[in-house]
Amino acid sequence: MRPTRSAVITVLTSTLLASSLTGCDLVSDTAAGGEIVIAADLELSGAAAAVGKGYQRALELKVEQINESGLLGDRTIRLDVRDNRSDPSESLRNIGDFTADPQVTAIVMGSCSDCAVGAARTINDKRVPTISLAPATAVATPVAERRYLFKLGPNAADSAAAVANELRRREIERASLLHTDDEYGLDGLRVMTAELDKLGIELVDSKRIRTTDTDVSQAIATLADPEVDPFTGSAEDEDPGALLVWTSAEQAALATDSAAQVGYPGPLYLDAAAAGDLFLTGGSADRAEVNLVFTQTMVIDDVIATTPAKAARKQWFRDYTARFGSYYGFSSFAADAVQLIAEAVAAATGPNGVSRESVRDILETTQLDGLSGPIRMTPDNHSGLMPQALTMLVARGGRWRLAS
Repeated sequence: MRPTRSAVITVLTSTLLASSLTGCDLVSDTAAGGEIVIAADLELSGAAAAVGKGYQRALELKVEQINESGLLGDRTIRLDVRDNRSDPSESLRNIGDFTADPQVTAIVMGSCSDCAVGAARTINDKRVPTISLAPATAVATPVAERRYLFKLGPNAADSAAAVANELRRREIERASLLHTDDEYGLDGLRVMTAELDKLGIELVDSKRIRTTDTDVSQAIATLADPEVDPFTGSAEDEDPGALLVWTSAEQAALATDSAAQVGYPGPLYLDAAAAGDLFLTGGSADRAEVNLVFTQTMVIDDVIATTPAKAARKQWFRDYTARFGSYYGFSSFAADAVQLIAEAVAAATGPNGVSRESVRDILETTQLDGLSGPIRMTPDNHSGLMPQALTMLVARGGRWRLAS
């Protein structure tokens, strides 16, 4: 018996309704063949352009490697990269476009912490799994408000603890701090102050600079030059035993140059966000001592490949430098972000394709010995880089080396 016209309409209506309920989560059919689209919101111009371009290179190289590996079977990854001009407003527009595109499976965001924090609500509301490479704590916390947002990169608290412990080991009792006025810089002031207080190390002074500043000499001169004791006329007891720098790589280089120009004799300690090029130039290379908290990727030549993970890191370093002629410190985080998404897609794909929700669920419980170091995500912790991934590096002969 042929169905009535009303019955046909009812069936079609139900089908369309079901599609509309799941369409926002189910990406276009990728079960066999087709493309997996990873969108990337990066700082390709503006104050953070150097790290953004490093991320773009790493994303492109890693996507190429995964596509050649066959990890996703007949499917391939395609990148959709947009420039946010180091501007949170532009970044939010990009995220709005990406989250509205049903072809986009996941998003990678760049180094701008204010961008990630500002886009967190849109990412959650649109339910698109996103990995941010920005360093601020607020990128991934509180987890209840960051269900679809993950963070991959050094954590401020871990960096601060590493620096403070090194100061204690060297019996340095006083320090000054230069930091940026953005989300991450204020984060650094908070956690660095707390870690120094724990160990009884005095924070003599702190100065903040804008992320767009291209001259930090006055701030460094103030931090390096001790206050004169009004009773004795002596400044010796006020010397900071170390200068701490919590800025981008470009501003950290300016800070080390300025410290050399004012003749500051003590050591400088740079936060992980200062990792940039492999080699130091100018006053940075001539400084008596510059230290950096970062992963072993920057000193991979000093590392013996005793495990498959270490061998993979050495190979990544060689592949990146062979392709681009030099190495950029944070490139491994971008590569790990693509790897995490690709493995989540491979595990999440069902008979009808892959859903963003299933990719999110897998990301939330992922474990990976990545190019950056050990990565562990949990439902209570969306910031995956483990503290043991960080180590202390020191500049020798214009090149980063293991401090030990």
